[in-house]
Amino acid sequence: MHSTKENLQVLFEDNHIMIVNKRSGDITQGDKTRDKPLSDVAKEYIKEKYNKAGNVFLGVVHRLDRPTSGVIIFARTSKALERLNKMLRDKVIYKTYWAVVKEHPKKEKDTLINFLKKNPKNNKSSVYSKEIEGSKKAILHYKILKKLNNYSLLEIDLETGRHHQIRAQLSAIGFPIKGDLKYGFNRSNKDGSIHLHARKIEFTHPVSKENILITAPTPNEVIWNACN
Repeated sequence: MHSTKENLQVLFEDNHIMIVNKRSGDITQGDKTRDKPLSDVAKEYIKEKYNKAGNVFLGVVHRLDRPTSGVIIFARTSKALERLNKMLRDKVIYKTYWAVVKEHPKKEKDTLINFLKKNPKNNKSSVYSKEIEGSKKAILHYKILKKLNNYSLLEIDLETGRHHQIRAQLSAIGFPIKGDLKYGFNRSNKDGSIHLHARKIEFTHPVSKENILITAPTPNEVIWNACN
């Protein structure tokens, strides 16, 4: 059996939760591609590290799009999963994203408010300025952290968590994410990734009640390295 450890960057781990840095291209949980999901890799890691017999419990608290990288929380107990799910619904798990976009937005910081409607056929969200049937309100705040020659690094805080929200809203104002062909960037990244990274997560531990703040290193890649 090969070790799973090299495929998994664990950022935090205790008896109740496990936080990992997802690589772009990894799927969070099983889907129709039948590719091995990150949740299975994390289960193998726990099984191997703690010599656990039988099935390992690991609950998926939230997901990231396949081409996106960054911080993901898994629950190691059903009690933690239940509490984290409630915290997610109550919007008390705070996520900060980094995105590298084309050119430089005119405003150094801004709040984007739109209505998004998901089309399951092409797995894409369309952006509207007014509410239409089946749409959901989407709010994000961005600020420019760094300007490179042809790109800007944005820090993004979400008020809502909609399907492809960051990708769709930034594209709608003319600043698609690097590599994101689906939302209007002109060419893909060689590895199929997009330059969207779940950078930080902050929440109260569901069991110990301590404050948890985790920052996920960006992928080791030329443009990301220029942003740090």
